[in-house]
This record gives sequence, C-alpha cells and structure tokens, in this order.
Amino acid sequence: MAVTRRTLLSSAALGPPAAALAAAAPARAASPVGDVVGKVSVGYQGWFACPGDGAPIGGWWHWSRDRFQPPSPANTTIVSWPDLRDFTRTYPTAYPNLGDGRPAALFSSYDQQTVETHFDWMRTYGIDTAALQRFNPAGDEGPTRDAMTRKVRAAAERTGRKFYIMYDVTGWTNMQSELKTDWTTKMSAHTASSAYARQNGKPVVCVWGFGFNDDGRPFTPAQCLDVVEWLKAQGCYVIGGVPTYWREGRNDSRAGFLGVYHAFHMLSPWMVGRTGDLAGLDWFATNVNTADQADCTANGIDYQPCVLPGDLSSGHRRHGDFYWRSVYNMVRLGAQGLYVSMFDEFNEGNQIAKTAETAASVPAGAGIRALDEDGTFCSADYYLRITTDAAKMLKGQIPLSSVRPTQPTTATTPPPQPAGDLAAGKAVSASSQVQVYGPGNAVDADPNSYWESANNAFPQWIQVDLGAAVTVGRVVLRVPPSWGARTQTLVIAASTDGSTFTTLSPGAGWTFSPTTGNTVTVTFPAATTRYLRVTATANSGWPAGQLSALEAYR
Repeated sequence: MAVTRRTLLSSAALGPPAAALAAAAPARAASPVGDVVGKVSVGYQGWFACPGDGAPIGGWWHWSRDRFQPPSPANTTIVSWPDLRDFTRTYPTAYPNLGDGRPAALFSSYDQQTVETHFDWMRTYGIDTAALQRFNPAGDEGPTRDAMTRKVRAAAERTGRKFYIMYDVTGWTNMQSELKTDWTTKMSAHTASSAYARQNGKPVVCVWGFGFNDDGRPFTPAQCLDVVEWLKAQGCYVIGGVPTYWREGRNDSRAGFLGVYHAFHMLSPWMVGRTGDLAGLDWFATNVNTADQADCTANGIDYQPCVLPGDLSSGHRRHGDFYWRSVYNMVRLGAQGLYVSMFDEFNEGNQIAKTAETAASVPAGAGIRALDEDGTFCSADYYLRITTDAAKMLKGQIPLSSVRPTQPTTATTPPPQPAGDLAAGKAVSASSQVQVYGPGNAVDADPNSYWESANNAFPQWIQVDLGAAVTVGRVVLRVPPSWGARTQTLVIAASTDGSTFTTLSPGAGWTFSPTTGNTVTVTFPAATTRYLRVTATANSGWPAGQLSALEAYR
C-alpha cells in the first residue's frame, strides 16, 4: 500500500476571516477554458479490491492493513463507510453487522459496475473531470492499475466525462526513468480517447509529490525538473500537485524547488490535513492562497487549488459548511479551476462519494461516523450535490456567495431509515424451554445467553411481540459466538393478531458458522406484522431449537 498523502502541520496563527479579504477582480487565467481550466476535477483513487473480483493485486487492497485478511475493526485502513445502495455487487467483510442488522459489505473498484456507477454519479452531479491516481506501476500494483485505467476510460467515454493520469511519486524509488517508460509504453496510448482531458490542445498529465519535505519523496530539484520538461516535450500540459507552502519553500516544501514549480503549466497545492475549521480555511485564503494566485498569474501558470469536504472521522464537515467555505474562498480568489480531494478516499474520510447517512448504515460498534455525526441528517449524495453547486459558482452560473445554497436533504430525499432492532427487549414467548434457557434470552442483547427448546421434540417455536404493527423485511438470528457450526431448519412467519400466521420465509437450512459470527440474516419482501415467529424443525448441532438473538428490522 502506498504511503498516505496526509501530512499534518502545526497550526499557524489564524488571521482574519475570508470576508475581510480585500475585494479584487478575478485573476487572469493563463489559459482559456478547457478540460481543467474553468472546470471541477476530482481525485479518483479507484484502488479498492476484494477477493473474488479478479484483480491481479489480490486480497482486500486498501480496505485492510493485512490485505489477505478481511477488513474488520482490528484490520482496517478506512475511517468512513460507503453507501452501497447503487451497487449490484458487494463483498462481505468481518465487520459487525450494520446498525440496522444488514451484513457489512464493501465494493470493489475493480468491478466495472463500480466504476460505471461512480462515473454515472459524476455525470449526474456535474463533475467535469476525474484525475486517475497512478502510483508506482513497476511494483505489484502495476497490472491492477493498468486495468483500472482501461475501466475508467470506458466509463468516461460512456458518460461524457474527461479523465487524466495523475502520477503520485510517493515511495517510487526509480521514478525518474520509470515514469517516462510508463508514459511512453502504456499511458500515452489513452490520450487517443475522446474522453482523455486536454488543455490548450494538449493531453493533461499531473505529477503529484515533487518538492514535499518528507522521506517518501526524496527527489532532487534536478530530477524533478527533468521529468517535468520531458513530459512537456512529449506535448503534454503538465500539472504539479505541490506542497501547500510551495512558493515559500518551507514547512511541507523543500527549499530550492521554485524553479521546478514554475516549470509546470498548472499548480495544484495540497490542503488535506492542513486545517479542520472555517477559521483555518480563511487563514489560508488570506495568508497563503492569495499570494499563490498572484505568483501564478505573474508567471503565466494556471492555478487549481485543492478544495475538500473535510475529514468526516474528525468532525470537520459541519454538514457541508466546511466544504462550501473551501470552495467559496478559492472561487472568490479567482482560481482557474478546482481540484476536489477526493472522490472516493474512504481511507482519510474526505470522500464526496455517497456515504453512509446514519448509524443504521455503518458497522455497529466500529466507531465509524456517518454523515449525521453532528446531529444534522444529510443525504448520502449531499457532498456530490454541493459539488454541483460548486461547479456552477466556479463557472458563473450562480452568484458568488459565502452562504451554502445546497441543503442537506431535498424534497425527493427519502427520510432516514429507522435504526435499531425492533425486537429488542420486547415481550417474547416460546413453545417450550429447558432449565433457565427461556425465550427472553433471545431479546436481551447478551450474545452468550440463549433460548433452548425442549429436546428431541421438533417442531419448536419462539415468538416476539413487536408491540405494534410494523414493517419488517429482515430478520437476524444468532447463536452464541463460542459455539461450533450448526445448521438449523427454520420457518419465519408473521401475524397481525397472534393467531393467524403468514409465512415470510419457508423452511430452509440456515448455517450458523463461527466464521460469520454464528449469525444468519434472512431477508424477504417487506411485510406488516406485530407477531414474528421462528419455528425450528431440525438442528444439526443439538436436538432442539436454539437462538441467542432474534432481531427484526424494517
């Protein structure tokens, strides 16, 4: 796995808010409107893989620290959880079930349907261009990243989006020679696509990481300048993903790189991890970005500052206010384009892709924040919708405004789904029990207590009164996690009056396995019921009906 881009800096003293910036005419663009100038670009990682998806890299790439073990709270690289309602294929994990009882599953970027879905979102929400991240292709990631380029190209062509290659040089020891070889032998061929981004008539390529003051990018100014000039000689329009303090050569930037920075056609300074509040964004606009734009204008360089939604896991987002302030400050400054970090960066919590809305849609007890973490419900697509308005403001299609026009929900946004187990703590009965193993143990939230029916006397049932007629579409059943595997043949039925029952799930063998937490999830067409009954007719592990949990969800 590549080293993260995040480099946290000590907070500088905050200055006046953005509103105190002197009014100024928009900066003059060095270039006319193209596929990056006058447009919104998003960083697209496309770096998630899952076992069984066919990716050459294998395993849970970028989902797990140990990619050969399934992601779980103890083996993870992510801090946010995706909303998966638009995906047709997902992969079960070792996370606990979601708050509403559904199994915790994740997507694979390697599935073409995932890429198509992401680019459909880009089209729907007015995102112009995707910057496809490309780390060292000479390592074991190379074949997977090659394939991802082809998948992105196909999706961009179909949806009318643009894309370009964005090389990240982090940890790339032989970058100077291998980047040239990679561009010549592989990536340049994609510039023939109608979807490949062009600016000033030239194919766009970005190099991210030159001049950063850390061990992951130890290249000299001469090495970096050689690569920039070589790409320009190939006829490319070259963007530099550069340090925040590139112009001053301090903090995150090495000294002596200004000549390298000025060799780029466009500069896109990094901002992730630099601040987590509105005052910090305003301070950077006043004390860093304003002078950056002036320097670029004076040197005929296009300016594409990084804008970001904020780290959801750290509570930075303020239900959209952080993102909008980030955009407003840069549009007010006169930036020639915007680079959104990032589209699908669930590892650092700054993704704009559809994200879990409430605790019902994240793994229970995993400590992952949903979009409503500050008490305001936000639709899964909220940050995509903010991006729509950001693009309109950049292009002058709506007035410049510091007030966020995007609302957390829309008239067509479905209300938040009810969270929680409808059966928890409710009245429960059973056809029989042995010793102290009564039916109440199945609704007491204790994973080790359980109901056990009379032995050698099938069929046996357990029934919960939900207290009122409600809609149920999913039942989660468990036996104690320390038990060995067993298969129980179970029928699930529902009733509104407690006497006449309708079958929701006919008799079937359900396997409780320690590998899945001894948990079974049964789904069926949603039905209105008050009384929910589970009838056991066989059990391979013990001659009785046994359950430690009977949970019901809408």
